[in-house]
Amino acid sequence: MKKMILVAGVLSGISGMAQAQTNVTIYGLIDLGVNYTNNVGKKSQVQLESGDVQGSRLGFKGSEDLGGGLSAVFKLENGFHADTGALAQGGLFFGRQAFVGLSSTTAGTVTMGRQYDSVVDYVGPVTANGGWSGYLFSHPLDNDNTDNSFRVNNSVKYTSPNFSGITFGGLYGFGEAAGDSANNRTYSLGASYANSSLTAGLAYMNLSRTGTTKSGSITPSDATFLADKQKIFGAGINYTIGAAILGFVYTNTNLTNPTGDNGYISSFAPAVGTLNSLKFNNYEINARYQVTAALNLGAMYTYTQGKYDATAGNVKPKWSTLGLMADYNLSKRTDIYLQGIYQKVGGDLTGTSLDNAYIPGASDSSGNDKQVLFRVAMRHKF
Repeated sequence: MKKMILVAGVLSGISGMAQAQTNVTIYGLIDLGVNYTNNVGKKSQVQLESGDVQGSRLGFKGSEDLGGGLSAVFKLENGFHADTGALAQGGLFFGRQAFVGLSSTTAGTVTMGRQYDSVVDYVGPVTANGGWSGYLFSHPLDNDNTDNSFRVNNSVKYTSPNFSGITFGGLYGFGEAAGDSANNRTYSLGASYANSSLTAGLAYMNLSRTGTTKSGSITPSDATFLADKQKIFGAGINYTIGAAILGFVYTNTNLTNPTGDNGYISSFAPAVGTLNSLKFNNYEINARYQVTAALNLGAMYTYTQGKYDATAGNVKPKWSTLGLMADYNLSKRTDIYLQGIYQKVGGDLTGTSLDNAYIPGASDSSGNDKQVLFRVAMRHKF
């Protein structure tokens, strides 16, 4: 009996040590509301839509203290459509994030799995869409991925410790094609700086023939664009003045030999021939004001210059996008919000659907060069 009591005491002590050294958190978020779009193929539309400010999710994250400032870390995050219960991210069970790695208080963190790239990590937070307003405020077609339309599979990622406000990192996504390591490969680098009033970030990403295979860095269902090469550069700044935060962001996306973007850009080819390159320059200004402890207001304007180099000539379309948002917190975990977005397309005409406005998050493009979308929604975090 004494031996049994001793063993039980030892096991209890080991269990207590494990609980003290290991931390696992279950968390989630539901974002659900009603969208009204004035023009979807020349008809108005009302929809119940999930996750336009933040994607609805259920996640598990944790760490284990390995001693000496070293920890094992992991995150498994599922995305879902709250309006239907269906899986998001192409039906992947942990489509938002899935990674494991080691974190050191002095050397930084290395993780492996399905992860966000450096543009999302370092430039996204200073944009309106990546910071506080979500998908509807994205730059046209989310051409720069600041709203993380895709994640990087089969990737290894490094994130530095915080050095007096400076952090940096990089990611490499393996192509995994036999004899051609560049096929469906992704790599990115980025850095940020933050203090009490200033936040700044910049990043670069290079993608090679993404979406061409299921085993590489970007799956066909994830890929925003299909092209031989896609290069993205971005930089931005937020500055706090009292209760206001003002921001400016510039991003450039350059695609070589694009073949489409899952159906939208592909309609361009019949009008002007084969596309040799596709470029976007996005200039965004944004502002947010904390009216009261519960209420904040936000605004964003983005001017986008496009350039399509094709066998039959060059075309230079332009997009103007204006977004307004009011967000009221009912508690620390629950809020209601209202958004309004307006987009107008100008510049050169192509005679294709590219001449029509298309707000990210709308079910389809407008029947003309203008589109307006309103959203009223509720968000709950747990």
